[in-house]
Amino acid sequence: MNTELKNYIEREIIPRYEHFDRAHDVEHVRTVIRRSLELAETYDVDTDMVYAIAAYHDTGLVNGRENHHLDAGRILAADRELRRWFSEEQIQTMREAVEDHRASSKHAPRSIYGRIVAEADRLIDPATIIRRTVQYGLAHCPELDREGHFARCLEHLRNKYAEGGYLKLWIPESENARQLEALREVIRDPKLIRKAFDKAFDAETAKTPLPEPEKQ
Repeated sequence: MNTELKNYIEREIIPRYEHFDRAHDVEHVRTVIRRSLELAETYDVDTDMVYAIAAYHDTGLVNGRENHHLDAGRILAADRELRRWFSEEQIQTMREAVEDHRASSKHAPRSIYGRIVAEADRLIDPATIIRRTVQYGLAHCPELDREGHFARCLEHLRNKYAEGGYLKLWIPESENARQLEALREVIRDPKLIRKAFDKAFDAETAKTPLPEPEKQ
């Protein structure tokens, strides 16, 4: 991997994730980078491109979540520093890969680079998925009480990960397919999902307690 590229991204790009919610923080981007590089070992791809795509994939959250994949693509393409290491054709491929990483995308990624980062971003570990869902709810829906957060968490998990959900998997070599079935077993069992939610919710609210309700 190019040392100058790595130093630039470590200095200028990774720190941006310090300002996002806990579900999309520095730990998240480093995990996506690591998993992307692991998946890349199976394919004939440019590891510098894989690294950069993974590093930029959620930078668009600076403008909000709705179009963050498109905004992240624009941020990557607008970064003149990347021209030190990549051609315009490579940057276009990288931009498309960032744009295609979103789980709710209606089309398949346009290249193997998009498939790699999309798969790496899935990180289907039941405990991690539930924790990140709780983290996002606490950050973006502070008005909800515990039961409200549980209802939101369950709705999100069913819509995205249950049978018929919108999540798509793109890399058959990854462990995500097996992990997805394990998560679905938790979602299907009311006792298991409640236990997993309560564990994550208690851990996260210990860090950031819920606001006290206003007195009438």
